[in-house]
Amino acid sequence: MRDRPASPRGTLDAARIISAAVAFIDEHGLHRLTMQRLGAHLGVEAMALYRYVPGREALLDGVVDAVVDELFRDPEVHLRAHAGWADYLRRLAHGVRRTALAHPEIFPLIATRPPAAPWVRPPLRSLRWIESLLEVMTGAGLSGADAAVVYRGFSGFLLGHLLLEVSVRGDRRAGPPAADLAGYPLLRRLRPQLSAGLGVRDFEEALQAQLDRIARMLPPQGPGSRG
Repeated sequence: MRDRPASPRGTLDAARIISAAVAFIDEHGLHRLTMQRLGAHLGVEAMALYRYVPGREALLDGVVDAVVDELFRDPEVHLRAHAGWADYLRRLAHGVRRTALAHPEIFPLIATRPPAAPWVRPPLRSLRWIESLLEVMTGAGLSGADAAVVYRGFSGFLLGHLLLEVSVRGDRRAGPPAADLAGYPLLRRLRPQLSAGLGVRDFEEALQAQLDRIARMLPPQGPGSRG
């Protein structure tokens, strides 16, 4: 007699539930996520989930942590500056952008969920990534205080640009009604230019401005210079 396969409930754990929640939000949207719907998605009763996840709020915290941790599995992103600080920051920035575009419904959660400490700035809300960035920038010749300034500014750039980018993409999918521009001749004339979606070129230009600003903070001929 062949063994019966394990039931879905028997194979549940917190990691599987959180992974399923990420997939559910990506497919159906955050507004559709409930414990009951997630249970149905996993083939179990909602009450079975509470053995591993206390509730929806704890589930969302787990979703944020899981998505942030995807950076560690991105082969293009490095924890160390193998080719200088600018290459490190560029790789990190594009890695965060890939995460945001892969999870446009989840990325705003990364900005709004309570961080581990008040000085942790999303989207780089992992203590390991913060330590990595500070090590790279102090290794490039910045003081600790200036490295903290870089962390705050770089995080703010990523958060603002990528929240806008995922928001614009979401609005385009939703197809909101056009605004009445009868009394706004300049807006009406420039609407095509204003409607242009953000893309990788816009991101690169804004990122380069960040790198140029950081370069001006470095001591002349300092170690780890961009060269």
